[in-house]
Amino acid sequence: MSNVKAVENAVQHFSREELAGFREWFMNFDGEAWDRQIEADANAGKLDALADKALTAHRHGASREL
Repeated sequence: MSNVKAVENAVQHFSREELAGFREWFMNFDGEAWDRQIEADANAGKLDALADKALTAHRHGASREL
């Protein structure tokens, strides 16, 4: 059995309280992983073209205040 299948099986047997705790833990875990990936991409320059495009659009009046 794969790790994913083992986790799926375990989660199906969680109590309501355990599921709520797991959900909160996973949201934090996933959010932190996303933050690390975005930071790594930014540090590697992978987002530079997108930032340049957005700044150029803004300078040409193609943006609006939120």
